Amino acid sequence: MSYSNGINASAATLTKNRTPGNICSSSGLCATCIDGCPGLCEVGKSAYRGRELIYPQPFGTTTSASQKEYPVDLSHLNIMGTAVGAHGIEADSDKATFPVVNLETQIGSTNTINLKLPIVIPGLGSTQVAKENWEGLAIGAAISGIALTIGENVCGMDPDGEIKNGRVIKSPDMARRVKLFQEWYNGYGAIVVQFNVEDTRLGVAEYAINELGVEAVEIKWGQGAKDIGGEVKLPSLERARQLKSRGYIVYPDPEDRHVRQSYEQGAVQGFERHSRIGMVDEESFMARVAELRSLGARHVMLKTGAYRPADLARAVKFASLAKIDLLTIDGAGGGTGMSPWRMMNEWGVPTVYLESLLWQYMERIRAKGMYVPKVAVAGGFSLEDHMFKGLALAAPYIKAIGMARAPLAAAMVGKTIGNYINEGKVPADMAKRYGNTVEQIFTATTTLRQQYGDDADKIPASAIGVYNYFDRLAVGLQQLMCGARKFSIRHITRDDLASITREAAEVTGIPYIMDLDGEEVEQILG
Repeated sequence: MSYSNGINASAATLTKNRTPGNICSSSGLCATCIDGCPGLCEVGKSAYRGRELIYPQPFGTTTSASQKEYPVDLSHLNIMGTAVGAHGIEADSDKATFPVVNLETQIGSTNTINLKLPIVIPGLGSTQVAKENWEGLAIGAAISGIALTIGENVCGMDPDGEIKNGRVIKSPDMARRVKLFQEWYNGYGAIVVQFNVEDTRLGVAEYAINELGVEAVEIKWGQGAKDIGGEVKLPSLERARQLKSRGYIVYPDPEDRHVRQSYEQGAVQGFERHSRIGMVDEESFMARVAELRSLGARHVMLKTGAYRPADLARAVKFASLAKIDLLTIDGAGGGTGMSPWRMMNEWGVPTVYLESLLWQYMERIRAKGMYVPKVAVAGGFSLEDHMFKGLALAAPYIKAIGMARAPLAAAMVGKTIGNYINEGKVPADMAKRYGNTVEQIFTATTTLRQQYGDDADKIPASAIGVYNYFDRLAVGLQQLMCGARKFSIRHITRDDLASITREAAEVTGIPYIMDLDGEEVEQILG
């Protein structure tokens, strides 16, 4: 690992080295650690802030992702185009044009969910950054025709929620999140409610299905896809005590009198809320899936993370046996909450490796004649070339690409620009180049007005940002697919990729580029 991977100093933890040009590559410490330094690096700052330095900062307004450079990543694969033929359309130059590439896809077992784009937003739950930007995410996802998942702990974290006999009976925050999507639902996509250990105990799935009309729910293995991150900071003693009473692990213990005294004196400035890790076994999993369906869930999904290969095999097998509507796998390593920073860099199976294993396991269950579940893959995807590679690497099993941090970033930028416009403070360079209004700055407004008429004025800038971002991905993906002569998602195959390093070929099973098309080349030249 190199220093660029953020050992001991990173913007994610607001730390730096005193001698940034002279760093010990193994420890990340300055080449000379000098007495009198105020503690700029993670080791130094940990001397006075302790456990606080485990997590990316500042909490509530940021998302984070690993800086580690993996030996093989998506950049080690290149997309292969061709000059002949067309799949999914007549091989006619006047007909096989990129705008007609069909990006629609389907997920689901017996009940189908149609997606206008091959995108799902995995669970964004109780974190402040997700809550503050939910309007843009929900409306943006709905008008884009994709699936959006409400992540774990939303009901339990809702300060206005009502819990009776250990079960949630009212959650304004959850109701708001569901309603924002439902109001703009256009026949494509779905709003999905995810739940973990605490959510299960609180009856979140039952509340979402029976009270909010949610049709799709998702079981989450483990506390989170990236280990056991705390996810949430609590600013007050009262809030900490409320969440402990709702069954959460709260650190430090707000019921401890010494902690309360320290809080009153200012030594304890906040608390952390943690969830319990789940325990997976086949019998209880199958029983839970059956129970959810009996409650009225039309779609039951499973989300798992970058766990070891045996756990991926369990996920594939259980998803097959239960005929899960969508299995989402999430490679290392990012997070929208308090996922520990070093864990994000050093924990779990990276996305390319995880997806390569997935393809092998899916091939095995298909060969046995078992049910083949639809799969989405997440973990560092942000642009159209990533999407193509993700769809192709485990084709034909991947039906959608999961993204969370990228659309969240689009929502935040859209919101910020909307605030500039409303306050009459559009930056001078932006105003000079584009203008001062929503219509002038956001390129998607004309399309949205054609689709929604006057209702387009009700779409917030944050949602337009998400829609614009997805529109860019759609056009970019259409162009890549057209170049590969694949005119619908179902025609993408592993043959559309080539490994540009020998190590990538070994990991993925995708042929090395110098060995590609060997037999066909011989036929052409022979």
